[in-house]
Amino acid sequence: MSEDPKNPPVDENKLIAERRAKLTEARSAGQAFPNDYRRDALAGELHAAYGDREDAWFEANPTKVHVGGRMLFKRIMGKASFAKIADRTGQIQLFLQKEALGETMYDAFKSWDVGDIIGAEGTLFRTKTGELSVKCERVRLLVKSLRPLPDKWHGLADTETRYRQRYVDLIVNEQSRNVFRARTRIIKYLRDYLDALDFIEVETPMMQVIPGGAVAKPFITHHNALDIDMYLRIAPELYLKRLIVGGMERVYEINRNFRNEGLSTRHNPEFTMLELYLAFGDYRDLMDWIEKALRGLASAVCGSTSLTYQGRPYDLAQPFRRVTVEEAIIAANPSVLDASNVRNPEVLSKLCQKLGYMPGKHDGPGKLQIEVFEKTVEETLLDPTFVYAYPAETSPLARANDDDPFITDRFEFFLGGRELANGFSELNDPEDQAARFRAQVARKEGGDEEAMFFDADYIRALEYGMPPTAGLGVGIDRLTMFLTDSPSIRDVILFPHMRPEAD
Repeated sequence: MSEDPKNPPVDENKLIAERRAKLTEARSAGQAFPNDYRRDALAGELHAAYGDREDAWFEANPTKVHVGGRMLFKRIMGKASFAKIADRTGQIQLFLQKEALGETMYDAFKSWDVGDIIGAEGTLFRTKTGELSVKCERVRLLVKSLRPLPDKWHGLADTETRYRQRYVDLIVNEQSRNVFRARTRIIKYLRDYLDALDFIEVETPMMQVIPGGAVAKPFITHHNALDIDMYLRIAPELYLKRLIVGGMERVYEINRNFRNEGLSTRHNPEFTMLELYLAFGDYRDLMDWIEKALRGLASAVCGSTSLTYQGRPYDLAQPFRRVTVEEAIIAANPSVLDASNVRNPEVLSKLCQKLGYMPGKHDGPGKLQIEVFEKTVEETLLDPTFVYAYPAETSPLARANDDDPFITDRFEFFLGGRELANGFSELNDPEDQAARFRAQVARKEGGDEEAMFFDADYIRALEYGMPPTAGLGVGIDRLTMFLTDSPSIRDVILFPHMRPEAD
């Protein structure tokens, strides 16, 4: 951070060399990287407790504090100087005088650099401009920063650098810090909400012999002791439903999933999901739950159910729209589709080809419907929308609808043109589930890398009997994007995956 926007840029290598020389001096004096300084106050707490005190109060009640943090600003004015340090709660100003510190300590401070981590002891007071500050009696260099921070007038603007060097991004960009604080509040809210409903939080394996619970391409690893290939989980679903079989009727997991797919503004190969299962419930209960929980989340995190995402207003207080897959694709393609031909494979195949998708030999009308949906409907679903009645062909774990076995009792929830949640009434018929697994195996043998494996142990679990159950997965990353007005999933993941840097 330069101290004057008019100053020309300085060669970074030269600055680093100068800082290394200062560190060498500190080492020689036995003063490098001390670990015996303890602070007793944080910037945010001091502003909250003393920010509105009058000058007379400080004179009558001298308050000594030990503060510490990273120096983000300093201004030297002869025998007096100002600096600002930042800790996890905010910033506090330091006022340093040669007379109070002594010549040796004051001269040492003048040689310190923006970015250094320092400790300061002194008394609280208010400056002539009204800013709460610490009148320092002692300052100490705790950590020498060897690399200069980005220019404070421009910050860390390059998005790729922000993602690669998140540590610098968090130092200089308050907005980034606020996003990740909000992410923590979102997860805590969901935990508290479910705990209050008597759900139990559990943990299931992240390395699995058979990847299941979703249609996706897994990452493969190898277990040396067992000498078997294993898979990073694509979803915890089949393990959580085993727990429902075991009598744990309300379970959830906030889990890391891994899918070997491309990178985009809404996809990261490692991502976080909330997945829950509710015995003696169905998919309609889950739609009601999402609507209520999202309103509560918006109020808790954003302070209102009316908010803006990427320049567009959203009103979460209004009832969420509900539409079937077939209704949605007919409305989006009225010149081609209607109620009489929406399940006709020839009509759907021609439309898919026109849209750029070449149907595979195992693709039935359900698969083709979803391709049409993804290409013509999904990105138009800006306001909160439940799309339900997904085809059984693309929903191998969902319960078939009692009146129409072509579809399942499944929904996906969309907001801002993105899928945020997937839920359905679970398939608990072991014979039906086995048949669907076999159909998935046929697709895999036909070249579909995302098709499911046959999980014999899961079928065995269902044969013991699973009560009627509703299951839900919520994408924490995409939910955080919406509630923090972040355009990319990389903005809400601390360390997103990227190509390795060039040497």
